Amino acid sequence: MYLLDNVIQPYAWGSRTAIAELLGQPAPSANPQAELWMGAHPGAPSRVRRESGVQSLLEILQSAPERELGEAVTRRFGNELPFLFKVLAAETPLSLQTHPSLVQAREGYARENELGVPLGAPHRNYKDANHKPELICALTPFDALCGFRRADETLALFDSLGLGLLAPLLAPLRASPDAHGVSRLFEALMMLPLEQRGPLVDAVVAACAARVGQGSRFSEELRWAVRLGELYPGDPGVIGALLLNLVRLQPGEAIYLSAGNLHAYLRGVGMEIMANSDNVLRGGCTPKHVDVPELLRVLDFRCGPIGLVQPTSTDGVEFVYPTPTEEFRLSRLQLRPGVSPRSERRGPEILLCTEGSARLSVGGETLALPRGASVFVGAADGAYALEGDGVVFRATAGLESQ
Repeated sequence: MYLLDNVIQPYAWGSRTAIAELLGQPAPSANPQAELWMGAHPGAPSRVRRESGVQSLLEILQSAPERELGEAVTRRFGNELPFLFKVLAAETPLSLQTHPSLVQAREGYARENELGVPLGAPHRNYKDANHKPELICALTPFDALCGFRRADETLALFDSLGLGLLAPLLAPLRASPDAHGVSRLFEALMMLPLEQRGPLVDAVVAACAARVGQGSRFSEELRWAVRLGELYPGDPGVIGALLLNLVRLQPGEAIYLSAGNLHAYLRGVGMEIMANSDNVLRGGCTPKHVDVPELLRVLDFRCGPIGLVQPTSTDGVEFVYPTPTEEFRLSRLQLRPGVSPRSERRGPEILLCTEGSARLSVGGETLALPRGASVFVGAADGAYALEGDGVVFRATAGLESQ
């Protein structure tokens, strides 16, 4: 077992209080704290303090992969931890973005390597050859835009604005109110000439602002469009955001995002787990590079509501959020005195205490896990006992138990 010292990513959209308070550090922090990375991603691996000194978790796993990762994980994923675990704390909205499938990531990574695009180049799309399915479970009320809304609902929203300027843009969707029409509308939006973008976005934002207080059933969507318009004036992604489902998660609720899902996390704190990748294709509401042709190639334009991931439990203590992904499995453990959950091992694990405190015992060793503490448990550590009074999130591989 290794207590982890994790990297905090200071992205501009991050909170100055959420992660600092979780870790028991002074709040507000001096700079935004957007994500706490727990894992062995080469870009920001967790650190471990050992007798020999401080090592990265990545170095430890690569020095003894079968001991730390287990035979099943190394056979399937090689000498890498297959998941990246995060605390995400959004004070302001993230960009519209999507992630590639495994085939798309491998092709795109190889293509950009052949073209000689540096890994750190701002216009590079593929930082690695892996896909990035992800799940986020809310710790606080959490707002997100996820996936394209039903076509008829999107037409109703735009019609409520009463803007004749939108008629040419909406024509493909009226002619084909389905995924095909959504794709043609979105492509037309993203390909708008530069001189047309500002006036159209300004008109849409003004119309949204005028109707927010008029009792529209789309009031929350319109309110977010106004906010995005303030942050990113003239950005066509502001209109693109109005094509997406607005989802509000309550603490403990979760959503799963597969490849091609256009989404943006707007506000809130959540536990996020994903395949071990940093591949992002942006679709607007960002000053960063947007590769429109590649974005259109990767997006999934299927439209409809986004369902919540319903947690399952066999013991009333551990609640598992099922997904079809082999790389990860997330569960939430509601610990109470005198009750210890079963330790069904699936290879390597990372545990994070988010409320109260816990104690982890294995092989005669016990580690205290106060709020904000995280620990890596290697595959060879075997079964362990976890006790306490609080909430612990458990990240492990999605493969069947070993």
